[in-house]
Amino acid sequence: MNANHKGFLRFTPVGEGALLVTFDGALTAEANQQVFALDAQLQQAPLPGVTEWIPAYCSLMVLYDLCLVQLTAVEKWVKDCLAAVPPKFEPPPQRVEIRVRYGGAEGPDLPFVAVYHHLTPAEVIARHAAPVYRVGMMGFMPGFAYLLGLDPGLATPRLATPRTHIPAGSVGIAGEQTGVYPLASPGGWRLIGQTDAVLFDPESEPYFALSPGDEVRFIPLED
Repeated sequence: MNANHKGFLRFTPVGEGALLVTFDGALTAEANQQVFALDAQLQQAPLPGVTEWIPAYCSLMVLYDLCLVQLTAVEKWVKDCLAAVPPKFEPPPQRVEIRVRYGGAEGPDLPFVAVYHHLTPAEVIARHAAPVYRVGMMGFMPGFAYLLGLDPGLATPRLATPRTHIPAGSVGIAGEQTGVYPLASPGGWRLIGQTDAVLFDPESEPYFALSPGDEVRFIPLED
């Protein structure tokens, strides 16, 4: 196995016709990078009978047809692909800038986040906009990107009772994650701002503005 894949690594059969490959027990940037590397290598050497694989933060789910291929062959294929991953795999990222109006009616939880961390709202905004985030995975709804890189000093618990309606473009924090709602939806994230960026458009291709591995910067808009 490639030396680039060290430490925690687990293969778990999931029901009939699925194999879960887990790189870490926590949401780490290293594990996320290993998922991207494996995803890219699987694309280079597809196995007949494997119908799909789904990358996540620190794991990858492989789906296969039991009539065409067995679990042992799928696991060997994944291990062979892991061994073939280049030592320094770094996919070229797309850099996306998202302009955000922080606070006010469009960011109703900004004051709470500030008080929770003993910061001013301006300090929360500065800290939230400072990192270069990376899209760790897509999920929850079409176009929703979970972003890695939030300042640990901004980690904030979700709402005890989720809102029944959150507007599209809302920027929020939940635990150690941040993200943007691409569509109107219920949700429990702490809302700190709003963007006009369109992250999901089923009428045009590509449908999604963000993809796993992309880099994201938030740009505060002046009042």
